[in-house]
Amino acid sequence: MEDGLWLIELESALQDDCTVDDIYAICHGKALPEALRLDVWQVCLGVRNKTDQLAQFNEIYDLPFQAQLRSDCEDFVNKLGNEDEDKVSVVCDLESILTFYCKNRNLVYEANNGWVELMLPLLSLKLIRSDTYNLFEAIRDTYIPKGCTKNGTVFNVFRLLLLYHDPELCTILDTKRITPDCYAMGWFQTLFASTCTLPVVLSMWDLYFQQSDPFLVFFLSLIVLINQRDQILAMKSSTKEDLISFLVNMPCNIEADDVLDFCSLAQYYSVKTPASFKRDLLQVLFGAQRGNSKPEGSVVSQALCLPVSVNELIENASIQNPHPEAVRFFLVDCRPAEQYNSGHLSTAFHLDSNLMLQEPEAFQTAVQGLLRSQRNAIDANSNAGGEHLCFLGSGRLEEDQYTHMVVASFLQKNTKYVSLLTGGYEAIHEYFGESMVDCLEDHDPLKCLLCNKDQLRYGGKGGANNNNQKALNSGANSASSSATNSLKRGNQRSGHSTNNNGTAGDRKSTIDLFSKLSLAMKTKSAEVKEKLIDYISNPNATEPGSSRTGNGSEKHVSRNDRNGKRYRNVPPVFSIGEDHEEDDELNSAASESSSVARGAKTNSQQQSDPAEEIVSIQSFLKGPDVIRHFKCQEVHLNGYMYDSYLLVTATHMIVLRELETRRDRARIIVRRLLQSIVKITAKKRHRDLITFKYGYPEEENLVITDMDRFLIPNASEVTDLISRHIIKQT
Repeated sequence: MEDGLWLIELESALQDDCTVDDIYAICHGKALPEALRLDVWQVCLGVRNKTDQLAQFNEIYDLPFQAQLRSDCEDFVNKLGNEDEDKVSVVCDLESILTFYCKNRNLVYEANNGWVELMLPLLSLKLIRSDTYNLFEAIRDTYIPKGCTKNGTVFNVFRLLLLYHDPELCTILDTKRITPDCYAMGWFQTLFASTCTLPVVLSMWDLYFQQSDPFLVFFLSLIVLINQRDQILAMKSSTKEDLISFLVNMPCNIEADDVLDFCSLAQYYSVKTPASFKRDLLQVLFGAQRGNSKPEGSVVSQALCLPVSVNELIENASIQNPHPEAVRFFLVDCRPAEQYNSGHLSTAFHLDSNLMLQEPEAFQTAVQGLLRSQRNAIDANSNAGGEHLCFLGSGRLEEDQYTHMVVASFLQKNTKYVSLLTGGYEAIHEYFGESMVDCLEDHDPLKCLLCNKDQLRYGGKGGANNNNQKALNSGANSASSSATNSLKRGNQRSGHSTNNNGTAGDRKSTIDLFSKLSLAMKTKSAEVKEKLIDYISNPNATEPGSSRTGNGSEKHVSRNDRNGKRYRNVPPVFSIGEDHEEDDELNSAASESSSVARGAKTNSQQQSDPAEEIVSIQSFLKGPDVIRHFKCQEVHLNGYMYDSYLLVTATHMIVLRELETRRDRARIIVRRLLQSIVKITAKKRHRDLITFKYGYPEEENLVITDMDRFLIPNASEVTDLISRHIIKQT
């Protein structure tokens, strides 16, 4: 009785002006009866009342590729096994439809482009020629991705999806140099009509068209791979050709009874994928296909992992009581510490990407802290917790190369659900605009590189945006005033202006929700940070403040370890040792201010010397005072490196930085008295990464005023030479 009721309801709806949503609500994934399939497809594809376009066809078959087209049509119809008298009619209709399609859209027919195979399910409906053409054109425009060619954007997108959901499987195929266009070309060109049996294709299309989701073909293809992952893993030692052959034919195993589960799984993976990835690519991949328009290029071809938009990231954290299976992000901020401390999202976990090269051991400890924090946040059902890792860089290419290295390290460990925020922190800054004081934690417009473009250092090209002055003004206002004003302000979506419409209202609501979320999280941030920092710096500590113990322990220098006390008016006696976390923490501000001083030429010592002077490298290296010179790289705390020369004289250490425009000339960026060097340290894991620290003694304390860091091949020669000349002067 129930079966009969839904069919009666469907017939009644089709007699009226029903929509695809009406049909989906009635059918609920049930198999369509053949008698109603045409009507349902026409409604779903929007061609129910479309005119006969073939009436414009002049019946002239004179395309340059006409012979190839006719031959392919005849070969295809011969395989169908029709009666001889039917074959002529079918071939004629098939050739007429494809010929007119080429002329109407200014397209070129190519062998194996999937058009003929796509026609098979439509021919099985035995429609009049005009209806068949309208369905074919609508399916091509709505559901077949543009640019299904070798190395096309379609297959770059599919690879990113596979990497997101099953990185191990993706890595195996990458290792074999098997790209998706090697095995999935027919899947995308024909919506599986070229590989699955006709009953399967008809059932699949019934569900597909009701969904009205063009992107579903990506997830159907993903399910084909994931369902066969065990067999693929077992074949990883097979030849590339054998594996490709297996992959191509995998959809052949699908049976009609499997279609409902097949599509349900695809929808599940769709829900588990960031929505902005699909939304941002929809217009690039789908739409009317014409010969005078080529598929747009897409950044996905160069993407390291799945990109996520700032809109989705912020809105995602603001959702209250989300669906259990919905995407929830755990945000990982990989910017340098000084940038993070000048403003960040309250939901972000800080993982300094510079640690990966400078302090590998500390980086691994921080990663363990990250994973533990993620688990705790998920268990607590926090807005900041989710199984989907979204990494955040600064938005400037020079720095984000280190963020990319961090992301790559997670991908190499086959970590699922890894994504990267498009535009980085710069996009977040732009998104909040005047509301950033309410929504960002510790935001300081005087130190924020985006609020104050004059503070951009280290050659960064990332830009200040239109909100610079607004941010500075908002920083001067009280927090309560900003919170009140944020309720009255309209905002702009990235790259799109909005009026007081629903979209702007939704965004304003999101910012208000995030502002409340940020305030709530700030109340607990001090306690959380204290516990997290204690874990990261002392994961094996038995009590607070204790040093690390056990294998791989790290002993910190105490005052009692120093070689002699420091007294006022006594020449500083330098020491050589290893860098420690406390040193970096203590001196990062000094180094940062030193870098700014160099750029502004305000350093007192450099004012006394001709610092920032442009010189000829070879002439300077051959100067009479130069004892030796060493090729090196100057390393900033944010990870930037510059090709340089370190020169040693009897009294000074001088560093020349090569000019990017002229490699034979350099700028003097460091000119230090050897007597000002109080400490030379090397990294435990990178003995060639040398830090020179400058300062003076004050009673028992050693005051560090500045520091320089260099990557020097055979660094021991440099440190020995400098230490000998320092000793001569003490």
